[in-house]
Amino acid sequence: MNRNIKPLAAFEILYIIGIIAISFSSIFVRWSNADVSVIAMYRLYLTNLIMLPLVWKYRTEIFHLTARQWYLLTASGIMLGLHFLLWMGSLRLTTVASSTVILTLEPVLVMLGSYWLFKAKASRIMLAGMGIAMVGSIVIGSGDFSLSREALLGDILSFLGTVAVAVHMLIGKQLRKDMSAFAYNFWVFFMAATALAFYNAARGYSFTGYSTKEWGIFLLLAIVPTLFGHYLFNWLLKHMSATAVSMSVLGEPVIASLLAWVLLKEALTAYQLAAGALILFGVWLFIRHGKE
Repeated sequence: MNRNIKPLAAFEILYIIGIIAISFSSIFVRWSNADVSVIAMYRLYLTNLIMLPLVWKYRTEIFHLTARQWYLLTASGIMLGLHFLLWMGSLRLTTVASSTVILTLEPVLVMLGSYWLFKAKASRIMLAGMGIAMVGSIVIGSGDFSLSREALLGDILSFLGTVAVAVHMLIGKQLRKDMSAFAYNFWVFFMAATALAFYNAARGYSFTGYSTKEWGIFLLLAIVPTLFGHYLFNWLLKHMSATAVSMSVLGEPVIASLLAWVLLKEALTAYQLAAGALILFGVWLFIRHGKE
């Protein structure tokens, strides 16, 4: 009996670690003075650098991909890069609470994409949850518009970034059928970073000259929310249900908002609390009654 309990406890601990890790992402971005596209680029390139020692182990799979896989990896990477560009940009305009709670719409958008692409069906309760979550997003937008147009623009960027990551997830769903988590993550991170590198070059942003503090933040983003967050969740998919792993989106805005309150001195408005509760409840309903 005890032998069956210990592994489950270990996975639950790793799951909690993952939620806490991704919640630090917005804090690190707010601490940096670099352009968000540069932050995202180095976050991903440094993650690739950390993963490099294991490339030899997966060399057969990594370097023997089909033309279709290369095409989809490129598309998935561009969408991930666009997600980081838009979402990190939103953090410069709106609060951590508003930006991260809008991100919880990801599973709802993924379901809409699945319905359109794969003819996946949704129950009435899932549709109700989707509607509640969308209403919450509108409430946040209206509240932030009264605060400032800049905050509303931040909310819009966060939503568009969520759309981008939903497309990234849908493409990844197809690729992960025939690829390991390591090979998929390695190439997607590389493609996203390279797309951002082209963007930075086109915008004339500097690739060098950053302080030790900035490089430290880039490295923290690579290690904490990327490896101990996103990569860990991909690994846990083999040991926990997809529904359970998806529930992590509900934890991030709560912990990120608390971290922002403590570390960034950001206050939570009544609009944000009410809208956040609506979105979290709607997404919880959606995920709770979703099909595997």
